[in-house]
Amino acid sequence: MMITLSHRLKIFAIFLFGFGFFYLIAFVDLLTPLEDFSPISFAEDPILSVLNSTYPPDSNDTTEYSITAPYSPLGSFESQNQSLPYCPVTPPNLVGPIKVWLDTPSMSDIEKLYPDLENGGHGHPDDCKARHKVAIVVPYRDRQIQLQILLHNLHSFLQKQQIDYSIFIVEQIGNQTFNRAKLMNVGFIEALKLYNWQCFIFHDVDLLPEDDRNLYTCPEQPRHMSVLIDKFKYQLPYSSLFGGISALTRQQLEKINGFSNDYWGWGGEDDDLSTRVSINGYKITRYPGQIAKYKMIKHKTEKSNPVNNCRYKLMKKTRTRFRNDGLSNCNYHLVNSTREHLYTHYVVDLLEKESRDRLHGENYILRKC
Repeated sequence: MMITLSHRLKIFAIFLFGFGFFYLIAFVDLLTPLEDFSPISFAEDPILSVLNSTYPPDSNDTTEYSITAPYSPLGSFESQNQSLPYCPVTPPNLVGPIKVWLDTPSMSDIEKLYPDLENGGHGHPDDCKARHKVAIVVPYRDRQIQLQILLHNLHSFLQKQQIDYSIFIVEQIGNQTFNRAKLMNVGFIEALKLYNWQCFIFHDVDLLPEDDRNLYTCPEQPRHMSVLIDKFKYQLPYSSLFGGISALTRQQLEKINGFSNDYWGWGGEDDDLSTRVSINGYKITRYPGQIAKYKMIKHKTEKSNPVNNCRYKLMKKTRTRFRNDGLSNCNYHLVNSTREHLYTHYVVDLLEKESRDRLHGENYILRKC
């Protein structure tokens, strides 16, 4: 049967309509609020086709990095009274949405608000034994105002959750290219010298929680904490996002070998981490969007944190590199460490030249990274 020109045009129009509808649905899905998402299964996440061609790792491969924490010159934190009863599973003083303070009180004024903290930013409930020991690790450089605002908000937020916690500020020195992920590895290693932390929250300095039901604890699976942020109009940019604030147990971090040390500059380290999580058999979980909401403190772009043009090259090699790139080879020089009243402060040299030289010698494709 002959197909007339008009019939051909109708078929072509139907094809275009179907393609356009599919594209629209795909685009809208990227901007879907988190409450409409179920917990992420990475086996269904298309970003893995970019990051890694196969997963999970061989079932016979049980390689895992483990830290044996040596003594720290800072001493150790005091443990809670073990005779106390455990705190309630659900903290009783949570109210839901909370006021976010954007003013900038001095450090001395903030200290007066929290006289019961142990030096090093260590807090815990007095009348019950905390169910969670949580280290908050903040990678940092040249953000003094943001740091003061964060500390002003965070201590009040954490104390209502009845957790045993401390805040660790890990500051990179000088004019080196900023390396957020390596700073977090340093924070993990150094924090374990002070206390037997069970849970680690990796926290950008410019994010402030808006709801105290967003518990800073670690569940059985890694948790993405900063789900909806005002800067992104309280939308989740993409489903595999694991940046901003993330929560992992000590055991999970040791199994995935922590973060990569090789992302110098902006971008890629969060996607690398999400890949490490997925290829080791974990799934990222999230609280509902109405709970996991954050405000972002405005700041200028740092010249020492340029876009990392090698990030996609590194991301494609995560599966083959993660066992040897992370906690197991995190080289750094600890310049200074102090226990301030509101936080524990580490100043570190991340040995950029030495680290880049090692990376260049590892693989021809990475020589210009």
